[in-house]
Amino acid sequence: MKTLKNHVILFDEDCPMCHAYTKAFTRLNMLPVNGRAAYQNTPAHICPMVDKKRAANEIALVNTATGEVIYGINSLFKIIGNSIPFFKPLFGFGPFLWLMKKVYAFISYNRKIIIPAEVKKDVIQPDFKLNYRIAFLLFTWFLTAYILTAYAQLLTDFVPLGSKYREYIICGGQIIFQGVIITCYKREKLWDYLGNMMTISFAGSLLLALPLVLSKWLQAPPTFYVLYFLLIASLMLLEHLRRSRILKLGLLMSISWVFYRIVILGIIFIY
Repeated sequence: MKTLKNHVILFDEDCPMCHAYTKAFTRLNMLPVNGRAAYQNTPAHICPMVDKKRAANEIALVNTATGEVIYGINSLFKIIGNSIPFFKPLFGFGPFLWLMKKVYAFISYNRKIIIPAEVKKDVIQPDFKLNYRIAFLLFTWFLTAYILTAYAQLLTDFVPLGSKYREYIICGGQIIFQGVIITCYKREKLWDYLGNMMTISFAGSLLLALPLVLSKWLQAPPTFYVLYFLLIASLMLLEHLRRSRILKLGLLMSISWVFYRIVILGIIFIY
């Protein structure tokens, strides 16, 4: 691939996602070997050119020869368009560019809850945007409930099949229930916790989607789907415990998370 010379991309060293894809740019020779650096440790020769606060929200690409700095999706499009010119017309198409800017912002402002990491003190952090966090909660709530509604069809030998809205109500109810608990416990962690919780739910539903798709071609006994569901639920609990530790929340939120699910399961069997 053609290398974009005399450019350095500044990534968030506390973001595993940012670290991974910028590393891929250098490994694929889309950027030179020294073409990436953490914005927390901005090289001195490009420091005056960069708005560090903006770079924390939108990844910055610096032209070290001219001093030009571009941010966000435009940075990624410049790198990809230079290496794969076929995409340049698409990247210059206004409606597509507008849509991808929204997608980029959606991911960027939620990246700390998609893949959490310990937050270092005295380091510029990305801004918190409530509208993007709410959009993330709605997005993950809808898709998680949609997949669980479909997966419930595979559990009818063991779990009563409810209405087509049951999983949407259960999933939404957990957001409200956990939201009340965290508000009373550590209000300042409300949006970070809910974002992490729904990332776990969404990841769990994606793992459930695999046997759901394969069930159309492969016949497995009903017990397989129950055991697989329990396995995923156990992995979700472990991840909930891990993320709660990162957020310094202790065990309370994990206990209330399990309590809600047990109560709901009891209600399903009773009614």
